[in-house]
Amino acid sequence: MPVRKEASGRRSVQAEVEVPGSPEEVWEAIATGPGISSWFVPSDVEEREGGTTVSHFGPGSSMDAVAKITTWDPPRRYAAESPEAMGPGSATVGTEWIVEAQSGGTCVVRVVHSWFASTDDWDKQFEGHAHGWAAFFRILRLYLSHFRGQPSVAFQLMGAAPGPHGAAWGALVGPLGLAGAAEGQRVSTSAGAPPLAGVAERVGPSEFPELLLRLEEPAPGIAHMFAMPMGGQSFLPIRVYLYGDSAKDAAARVEPLWQAWMAERFPGPQAG
Repeated sequence: MPVRKEASGRRSVQAEVEVPGSPEEVWEAIATGPGISSWFVPSDVEEREGGTTVSHFGPGSSMDAVAKITTWDPPRRYAAESPEAMGPGSATVGTEWIVEAQSGGTCVVRVVHSWFASTDDWDKQFEGHAHGWAAFFRILRLYLSHFRGQPSVAFQLMGAAPGPHGAAWGALVGPLGLAGAAEGQRVSTSAGAPPLAGVAERVGPSEFPELLLRLEEPAPGIAHMFAMPMGGQSFLPIRVYLYGDSAKDAAARVEPLWQAWMAERFPGPQAG
């Protein structure tokens, strides 16, 4: 997903996905706090032009991404701006969300990041954002296909390991009993590991290790884990989304087990 460069200095990158649902149902998932929190990260949205969106990527306000809504046109489009989104001195970044109805009861969701720059300094980071959206959009499609509109509780964990991300990935999925999972296969975690059971919806290639599960246990839901190299080490994020009337109790029961399991095996912060 390369950066598009215009003569005016405007640069942009985009990602899109086709998902099931009416425009109103899809809008609920991408433009409200409870909807976004059901497949992305915990989020708050003031649903109006001039309102604020906050995405909580970890504990503490330093991990919050804050933007001001500049366009609000439900259920078709909204846009927001984030000053210095990539750090002090960086450009203001505009993010536009578009919902386009298709035949057959589906919609295309498109997200476009744009900014003005005279150099390529930020291009790689934004290309990485586009690839990141591709992973989250797989979760969105799974959510809308199986859990649309249900009550949701989510938690996030983070481990870190030295060395190549392939080795770090093995250190995660091996003890979990999830190594060698194949798409379409029913899998479950090993005895002594926190409980997860369901169907493997996606298994990433070795160069981009990733596992996306549609859960039956500890409650209906989705689990997503992957390995990401950064700064000479590998980060191992795990996100668990649980749905339905049993989600709250199930999350309260298993999140502490996951926190303890990850803290024992991997250093690094644990984000709930």
